Amino acid sequence: MMGATRIYLDANATEPLRPEARAAMVAALDIVGNPSSIHGEGRAARRILEDAREALAARFGGAARDVIFTSGGTEANALAIHGLARGGRVLRSATEHAAVIAAAGEAAGVVPVDREGRLRLEDLAERLAAERPALVCVMLANNETGTVQPVADIAALCRAAGALLHVDAVQAAGRLPLDLGQLGADSLAVSGHKLGGPTGAGALLLTPETAGRLAPLQLGGGQERGRRGGTPALPAIAGFAAAATAALPGDAARLAPLRDAIEAAAIAAGGVVLGGGAARLPNTTCLALAGVRSESQVIALDLAGLAVSAGAACSSGKVARSHVLEAMGLGVLAGEAIRVSLPWNAEAAHVTVFAAAYLAIVERMRRKAA
Repeated sequence: MMGATRIYLDANATEPLRPEARAAMVAALDIVGNPSSIHGEGRAARRILEDAREALAARFGGAARDVIFTSGGTEANALAIHGLARGGRVLRSATEHAAVIAAAGEAAGVVPVDREGRLRLEDLAERLAAERPALVCVMLANNETGTVQPVADIAALCRAAGALLHVDAVQAAGRLPLDLGQLGADSLAVSGHKLGGPTGAGALLLTPETAGRLAPLQLGGGQERGRRGGTPALPAIAGFAAAATAALPGDAARLAPLRDAIEAAAIAAGGVVLGGGAARLPNTTCLALAGVRSESQVIALDLAGLAVSAGAACSSGKVARSHVLEAMGLGVLAGEAIRVSLPWNAEAAHVTVFAAAYLAIVERMRRKAA
């Protein structure tokens, strides 16, 4: 919240800090030692680091030794793509986050999605057979629409073709049940601030079989078992692990009805839910309002005290036509949609305020058209 009258509905950009994360960060700030030092202070710092590693492994699957701390989701994705593909062919879905698109590069193959944003499995199977890629990259849950991909099915296709599978789980972590082994993926990227932790900490989780194949992207003093050099950001990592532990499945059960109420109000006012036919994140909805630019909707809602977005928060404040919605074949609606993403501390009263503000936008539009 920016103030008593503001309502924050942009959790997919960053979640509000959880109290558990704040407490863990404050405690870690009191630790003087470097985790690489062998004296008592260093060992105390090391204990915080390794406790955090074990907490993430317990929360998201895998072994603690195969959890690599990074500066965030972007670095975790880049480490997986460069470190596992090693210059080989990469395939990605058409609706990946900009971080994955950039790391995969222009030469990467792009697998299309359907109108709900789901990866076309038949197209993936054909591309796997024809191109024999080293690595396939798929986002578990889309940051704009909330669409959840059938990762277990995708993993089976990749295994049969001999390709590794990297999953960007940044938006899914803490909002869906998440286990590296159960997904069948070879690597998994997560980020602290999307869970209610601080910015500046993320992680790449690897299977034991994949861990030995990873080439480091950032060299240094041998930290993270030589897979990511640099002194770790201990307070941020402690807050990250605390937030991951505090993000319970009950949050999703509580938020889904609030999201559904927002969608019902938007539809009643004349809006359209994009990707609503697919399994989605419980906190996320993408709403299109025909004839009203995304930027105009975001500004109008901001003036009404509501923080929403027009897509991913990765374009330096720019509001551009969504590549995700364009890949879904939604045409002009790609420039007329907003994303509402409920934070872990959202309340029913926030839905009421949003519904009134959204209806006001529609009514102004109709008056202008009259």
